[in-house]
Amino acid sequence: MINRYTNVPKSDNKPENVVIIRGGGDLASGTIHRLYRCGYRLLVLECEKPTAIRRMVSFCEAVYDGQSSVEGVLCRKVDSVEECEAVWKAGEIPLMADTEGTVLKKYRPAALIDAILAKKNLGTTREMADLTVGLGPGFVAGEDVDYVVETMRGHNLARIITKGAAMPNTGVPGIIGGFGKERVLHAPAAGEIHCISKIADIVEKDQVLAWIGDTPVRASLTGVLRGMIRDGFTVPKGMKIADIDPRKEQKKNCFTISDKARCIAGSVLEILLSEGVMPYEAPGRFSGTAAD
Repeated sequence: MINRYTNVPKSDNKPENVVIIRGGGDLASGTIHRLYRCGYRLLVLECEKPTAIRRMVSFCEAVYDGQSSVEGVLCRKVDSVEECEAVWKAGEIPLMADTEGTVLKKYRPAALIDAILAKKNLGTTREMADLTVGLGPGFVAGEDVDYVVETMRGHNLARIITKGAAMPNTGVPGIIGGFGKERVLHAPAAGEIHCISKIADIVEKDQVLAWIGDTPVRASLTGVLRGMIRDGFTVPKGMKIADIDPRKEQKKNCFTISDKARCIAGSVLEILLSEGVMPYEAPGRFSGTAAD
């Protein structure tokens, strides 16, 4: 692996062999969870106000609550890199609110995974780490990152791209239970949202799930409320605010990492191992499963 930082001075306080993940939403959290379970030393960078919908499986919720747990793995918010060591020693994952990735100007990770899923590159470059990976559209492998992982559902989901870009965003959600775009709710108005329903509730079509000012947010179909933005969040009109799974029997899925996230995580792990970025410690975290 080529070291692009031969002229960058090392810091005495620099944590060694760290993989940094930009983004802590549900898809990013699948990768974070997998790498943690495999023994990698991780640091998650998030924005000041994450907008995750599937909040029960998103480590970014630690920005608001101080900590967040996904399938038995705990992520804890820190304010500086110096605080990470104590979190790692506790067997947890540190997370910092760092929208611009300023920590990357001071510390060079063993690898950088951009899992923001913004459908565009928000500033990640190959110079930020010895190994860089971008998830989804907005990155070009061989130019702004070393590898791109496909995030579009279908035959090529999680394909590792060594040259070129992922498929462009279609704006159409994947089909689940025969429904696609109907599954996702967007804010019918701008303002502060006040939620009535909560994640994992069984909802009926046209049921009022929340209010944005005097405007009701109604369920687009009958099913399980799989995701919903935090109560009290100020949303612009048209923003994605909720996700309904038409399969009522899949209520348990609200609290577990999705098949898509797990698939993508496997490809990220493959890239790290193939490039010689090895775990910090031997894995051995399999004490149970979410279904236990």
